[in-house]
Amino acid sequence: MGFVGYGVQWLVITNVIALPYILVFLCCLLAGLSICWFNTVCFVLCIRNFPANRSLALSLTVSFNGVSAALYTLAYNAINPISTQLYLLLNALIPLIVSFAALIPILRQPPLEPLPPDGVRRDSFMFLLLNILAVLNGVYLLLFGSKTSGVTSARLLFGGSILLLILPLCLPGLVYARNWYLHKVHSSFRLEGSGFILVDVDELEIHKGMVTREASFDGYQLMNDDVVLRTPITPVQKSFIEDDNNRSCCSKLITRNQLGMLGEEHPLFLLLCRSDFWLYYIAYFCGGTIGLVYSNNLGQIAQSLGQSSETTTLVTLYSSFSFFGRLLSATPDYIRAKFYFARTGWLAVALFPTTVALFLLASSGSLSALQAGTALIGLSSGFIFAAAVSITSELFGPNSVGVNHNILITNIPIGSLVYGFLAALVYESHSTAGSKTGSVVCMGRDCYFLTFVWWGCLSVIGLGSSVVLFLRTRRAYQRFEQDRIASSMLYS
Repeated sequence: MGFVGYGVQWLVITNVIALPYILVFLCCLLAGLSICWFNTVCFVLCIRNFPANRSLALSLTVSFNGVSAALYTLAYNAINPISTQLYLLLNALIPLIVSFAALIPILRQPPLEPLPPDGVRRDSFMFLLLNILAVLNGVYLLLFGSKTSGVTSARLLFGGSILLLILPLCLPGLVYARNWYLHKVHSSFRLEGSGFILVDVDELEIHKGMVTREASFDGYQLMNDDVVLRTPITPVQKSFIEDDNNRSCCSKLITRNQLGMLGEEHPLFLLLCRSDFWLYYIAYFCGGTIGLVYSNNLGQIAQSLGQSSETTTLVTLYSSFSFFGRLLSATPDYIRAKFYFARTGWLAVALFPTTVALFLLASSGSLSALQAGTALIGLSSGFIFAAAVSITSELFGPNSVGVNHNILITNIPIGSLVYGFLAALVYESHSTAGSKTGSVVCMGRDCYFLTFVWWGCLSVIGLGSSVVLFLRTRRAYQRFEQDRIASSMLYS
């Protein structure tokens, strides 16, 4: 779909063929559908193939979406920096080539079976290495993605980015070599002794238990009164008990029709009847979608502030910080052993930088404010895009995540239309017609001042919705954490 959609657009732009407007519109629609299809397949593959490291796999996969703009800029500068139509050709060819290359190992993989403890440790170590390489990719593209140089230098920089992208293919061999070394040469070294454990082996059954309702109910029985009396109360458990004893009228209102557990499957009708889903929808609509619309208008925003020469730098800045934000979405899984916080709470934290950035952009039109605001919005929206898939899986069931998440992200085209129309009204109200082309041009802070104020107020609504969602779902997350603690006590 992407090959046809973007390819036909490239033929039209380069005057190879001529098509009526309606057919070009359909090509744009087909190209957009290909992105949705591609992302959904990637999400489903991650969830099915990495059940014990689901959120880590999702955050890593989604994170590389954030650097695609910087990578395509490097490719554009290396191949032909004069022809802007090259972006359409790259969009048509690169995903198709990568998809065929990835299809071979996907089709030839063995049947999925529960991993032994050694397999879980190996996956954990590989995810650690992959995240390190991902950070190196992000830093490299941030430093060199917008650098203007000659064709030779651009090709060297592009070759370096390709090398960093294919370097993870060497990780399986490195991991097996490391395991052989530890087993044969230095058997006293064990991964369990590491102070940075991504996934505890004893938690594998708890992760499996999220998939079925029966397993979750069985797990909750582990924390009955007899077990609590026989085992010492941890600080985490004590905080849970204090929360239960200090319930007020407001908290009772929040707990109405509250989720009882994580991982319960929600078909379409039940999903649409859940108030938690609509709070989640509003939080995404007034958070991550605003960041996406901001990135789409970044060139025009820079032009109105007299910073047209900085457009490429700003796009690379947004892309790179979006990439880092997507990587940071795995933070709850990395630090869970020392500090546990519900993933919906992290969503509320991630929405806050967008609000700060929008009001910062409204208050100042300087280049430093534009760069800082772009970086904050990229970081925030990147975190939201990556964490949203895991949140959808946890709140509404992993088996239905493909359908449920696509229902959630219907807010993206709706938000793009609403926010884009709002920005266009404000822009045109302060614009003047060009003398030659008659095109609408607006220069100055007023072009987007009211837009930033409105977007900032809407982001406050999204922040409030995310806080309410966190308060409504934290009990389900606490119960899951209680299961994990009780299970670790029984295994210890």
